[in-house]
Amino acid sequence: MVLTKYGRIYMFYVENALTQLELGKNQIERLVSEGGGHVGLAYMTSVGTNFVPDAIAGFLNDPQNKNISFSCYEGNTKTLLYNLKREKYDLVFCSKVEEDTDVEFIPVHEQSLVVIVPEGHPLAEREKVTIQDICPYPLVSYTKESGMRRLIDEMFAKAQIMPNIFCQFEDVNSMAGLVAGNQGIAIVTDSRALDNYQVRKLELDTPYSRRMVYLAYVLNRYLPPAVEKFKDFIIQRTKEKH
Repeated sequence: MVLTKYGRIYMFYVENALTQLELGKNQIERLVSEGGGHVGLAYMTSVGTNFVPDAIAGFLNDPQNKNISFSCYEGNTKTLLYNLKREKYDLVFCSKVEEDTDVEFIPVHEQSLVVIVPEGHPLAEREKVTIQDICPYPLVSYTKESGMRRLIDEMFAKAQIMPNIFCQFEDVNSMAGLVAGNQGIAIVTDSRALDNYQVRKLELDTPYSRRMVYLAYVLNRYLPPAVEKFKDFIIQRTKEKH
């Protein structure tokens, strides 16, 4: 029994298909294996400078986790949660969205909010400012999709002040760059990234000057062992710090 000319052509594709299936099977086994695996992690830009790198480094310092790999992405809370639900990411660090009942939000990190002003600004010699102090100046702010923007809007609303927002960005680096260029001031999360810009950081004197960051994942969705292990590590790390 021998293959015809058409059979040989078909066999070429069958063998390729079987090879691809075997590769796929091996990849899935690698991703869900206890000793290795992969974590798709996404987060807000404000935690990408110190919190996330420190967390990943702490996790990988354990020899048992040395074969686990990470893919990391940045975005605003709205985009992060949208892609989390569509399985682009396994876990995200973001703001909490109260009305989102499909996602579990676990508080893991608290950030301080500061006001940044350009060098030479009338407020630059101050150590601390209030909402009332900053309201006369043009404000660089986050886009409306950002969890930080909601927090800032609530801060001004509680003070019964309408902010003078003239420019909006998704990330703190762009905001700090514009402030350094003497084009306004901004309320941002404090991070080491601000040290790269010629701006002054001022303490914000308000009861609402802190923001909680949450670890988020989709409820009732299977998490591979590597993802579950990293999630548990973050939760335990948070408990130990408090």
